[in-house]
Amino acid sequence: MLNRRLLSLALVAVAIAGCATVPTPVSVTETIAHNPSLSTLNGLNAQAGLSATLQGAGPFTVFAPSNDAFKLLPANTMDDLAKHPEKLKNVLAFHIVTEKLMAAQVKNSSAKTLNGANVALSKAGDFVTIEEAMVQQADIQASNGVIHIIDSVLISPHKK
Repeated sequence: MLNRRLLSLALVAVAIAGCATVPTPVSVTETIAHNPSLSTLNGLNAQAGLSATLQGAGPFTVFAPSNDAFKLLPANTMDDLAKHPEKLKNVLAFHIVTEKLMAAQVKNSSAKTLNGANVALSKAGDFVTIEEAMVQQADIQASNGVIHIIDSVLISPHKK
């Protein structure tokens, strides 16, 4: 009787495990959309027309400003970006590198961004920075790249 009960429990456990699904990797756009601390970036990417780009083949590394990072920007800067979609797109594209860079791969160097400008990358121990921004959460995997959440918004010196 005990063996039969154990066998039944084992079969139930196998059936439940078989129903569990492994999450399918999703694009950078979808990964950003599902992260509550990146809701501002998600909305701005859509407004700037970058969501479709970030669903493409990639690879992309997005240094994603958190909601708190956007709150640090002066209100007049956000208003100006809202009024000028090309400026907004330029600023957001300055946060995107067109290669996949895991935090462990970052070297003290520069990388070309989606808007054509170069950004300074550096690493000291476990600390990774891009320009003056510090990576707060690294290596969020997506099917077409990786996302690193940063603590400030980078303003591109590059005008397209």
